Amino acid sequence: MIGNDWDIILKEEYEKDYFLKIKDIVRNEYKNKTIYPPANKVFYAFRETSYKDTKVVILGQDPYHGEGEANGLCFSVNVGIKMPPSLNNIYKELYDDLGIKRTSTDLSDWAKSGVLLLNSVLTVEKDKPASHKFVGWEEFTDSVIKKLNEKEEPVVFILWGNFAKSKMKYITDSKHLVISSSHPSPFSVHYGFFGSKPFSKANEFLRKNGLKEIEW
Repeated sequence: MIGNDWDIILKEEYEKDYFLKIKDIVRNEYKNKTIYPPANKVFYAFRETSYKDTKVVILGQDPYHGEGEANGLCFSVNVGIKMPPSLNNIYKELYDDLGIKRTSTDLSDWAKSGVLLLNSVLTVEKDKPASHKFVGWEEFTDSVIKKLNEKEEPVVFILWGNFAKSKMKYITDSKHLVISSSHPSPFSVHYGFFGSKPFSKANEFLRKNGLKEIEW
């Protein structure tokens, strides 16, 4: 389904009733409605960042629901699309933290360097945020977090906002690092996101554990 080691890691999930139900529902939704991201990008985050190569996880909620925005990576939008406010704030914090000035809205280079940009819900109906919460995706992506918790190498989990923080209960191995703060959306960015320095903290942790730093 994905084409790398995730297929081995998630083999049992693929065969469970809930996942077969997801496939049926989502296939039907794509046939009858406008659904994002494009069907061939639903598992894009997993294709770009294998289980073995995952060093950092950034957890989003569900894909952007505007036309042409969602590309299968959380917080990322296709080149040419107006930068969403949350991504703009992420870039402001990146600049304040590491002095890196990014302009591209596409985060696929992060994915290629070991950042799993995982939405908890993998699909959404056009112009209807959270419209696919009913599908069952969260059971699948919660299992992904549990599998990453079992990883031999340490992983950095970056959890922004209360929704992402609710997944902290699945990260039980003390060798991992959890970095949490408020969400980068304009409504909450001033309540702990700005100044949280997640990017330098992640790289410092990776360096200390003998892992290659992320090229943010």
